[in-house]
Amino acid sequence: MKSKRAAMEMSVGTIVTIVLLMSALVLGLILTKTIFNTSKSAMDLTEQQLTNEIGKAFGSDEAKLAIYPKSGRLTIKQEQEEAIGLGIRNLLTGTSGAQKFSYEVKVAQSTCGNENVLSWIKIGSKEEDISISVGDYYDTKIYFEIPTGAPLCTVKYRIEVRANRNNQWYAYDNIPFVITSKAR
Repeated sequence: MKSKRAAMEMSVGTIVTIVLLMSALVLGLILTKTIFNTSKSAMDLTEQQLTNEIGKAFGSDEAKLAIYPKSGRLTIKQEQEEAIGLGIRNLLTGTSGAQKFSYEVKVAQSTCGNENVLSWIKIGSKEEDISISVGDYYDTKIYFEIPTGAPLCTVKYRIEVRANRNNQWYAYDNIPFVITSKAR
């Protein structure tokens, strides 16, 4: 009789232990997911944090443009605002002082049909007369908001940067990034 009671107590103890371990595992997975999801957008970064992240994203001395997140991919739910960081470095040769730059976001490719995906850009679709000293860089955020009812699709945008040398504008460089819209 005592052995049956001991076996029953051990079974209950085992079940309780398994439940507690599974709870700890689930909480650990949620915490890990939260930590990794926090660095997917430039939205919540302060200006100094964005400057630091763009500086890291430039990496090599040869890079003219950088974006954050470095993956160049962002997933945005409908009615949610997110941002991507852009950095422009002045590597113009044969110049001194500050030069003027401009950028414009264009659609390179879209699976959204006739949707006007440029209207998803709330702030920062283009900027002109950006003064950047030689060797220095400028950073900014481009804000997106996917409207309710927008198709669930993927858009490849391209940021085209132009430089002004001797009062003539010419293509400096471009960098692609991808936005995927999700249901809210």
